[in-house]
Amino acid sequence: MIEEDIEVRMHDGLADAVLYRHEDGVQRPGVIHLTDIGGIRESHRKMARRLAGEGYTVLMPNVFYRTGRPPLIDFDWRADQERAKKRFAELMGPLTPEAMERDAGDYVDFLAAQSFVSGGPMGVVGYCFTGAMAMRTAAARAERIAAAASFHGGGLYSDSPTSPHLILHRIKARLYFAHAVEDRSMPAEAIEKFNQALKDWGGRYKSEVYEGAYHSWTVPDSPVYNQPQAERAWQRLTELLASELK
Repeated sequence: MIEEDIEVRMHDGLADAVLYRHEDGVQRPGVIHLTDIGGIRESHRKMARRLAGEGYTVLMPNVFYRTGRPPLIDFDWRADQERAKKRFAELMGPLTPEAMERDAGDYVDFLAAQSFVSGGPMGVVGYCFTGAMAMRTAAARAERIAAAASFHGGGLYSDSPTSPHLILHRIKARLYFAHAVEDRSMPAEAIEKFNQALKDWGGRYKSEVYEGAYHSWTVPDSPVYNQPQAERAWQRLTELLASELK
């Protein structure tokens, strides 16, 4: 496996990223791995590397490139909640729905231009904050994104006019949503309303709550990492991608 730190030319600047490709040069489906708000770091490098090992070319961009480069959070955010709140706002602020879709198109176009990426459908997976971005990627490039997954995604349903659920009608991909329990960013009531929106959409999807799994349970460096449930999530992700990309 070749792991390269690269830069991707974007409409809004230059994004640093990590690209995972196989040494044999064989064309493989492209998958975009979107990190949580902690950004690119060793835990997500391992996750993206493992995903590439399943037979994909994986792009892991720094979705917060407008604000800075890793490490994006260089302090113990759990010990300093006020400082953390300010930093999270700095990171998320520039990522408006419109910016997410511009970026999504650039990521897809970058992968499509690589000689070692097959010309068929692609996939995208988002964690926490980027669960919504995975949806927006599927909407921005509906003709190319065939599978999209969100793990403990936050804010997928709200009363805001920019709520992600309102773009479902633009999505053609098969979708998968794994929700945490007691998640303030996606409480039970929001999950219920989101599930109804998915039903009304009429596309192919699965949405489920992982009992005993709390927000960010899939990420190895999370304090609530739940290995059994993380492996279950991994199985769901690989099944989804294999069914739609291979």
